[in-house]
Amino acid sequence: MRARDAIRETYGVVTIHCVDDAEIEIPCVGAVCFDDAQRILLILRGQPPAEGLWSLPGGRVEAGETADAAVVREVREETGLVVRIDREVGTVRRAAPSGGTYVIRDFLVTAYAGELRAGDDARDARWVPVVDLDGWETSPGLVDALDSWGLRNGDLGRRL
Repeated sequence: MRARDAIRETYGVVTIHCVDDAEIEIPCVGAVCFDDAQRILLILRGQPPAEGLWSLPGGRVEAGETADAAVVREVREETGLVVRIDREVGTVRRAAPSGGTYVIRDFLVTAYAGELRAGDDARDARWVPVVDLDGWETSPGLVDALDSWGLRNGDLGRRL
């Protein structure tokens, strides 16, 4: 297992602290968005993790950025849609390919503007009927998370 070094300078002395990769948490966000036909917004990931699989739009929170701002930015970059946040629905933890752990805060959002198109690191973006989700090749744990949050029961669809 690799280790990352964090360097801290204290009173002119450099102290090196070794941090295990598994202890590094990388803040991320995801967007759960439904249209009026009870379809969920998915992107086809163009980069790791889960490259080539369908997932929620989302990504890393940039330095100095709030989670709310990050989810709005990520949806616009990856899908062309403009969203507003309804509420946070849950958090998942996933191993990062380069070490550490992605801590992904997922938000239920409503799209209110824009035109659906794939952008940034998304190879494709589509509205997928929630009832058909089991037949899609999705990122690990996506369907289970949506089920555990009660988001596949059809009651929380959001209009575009």
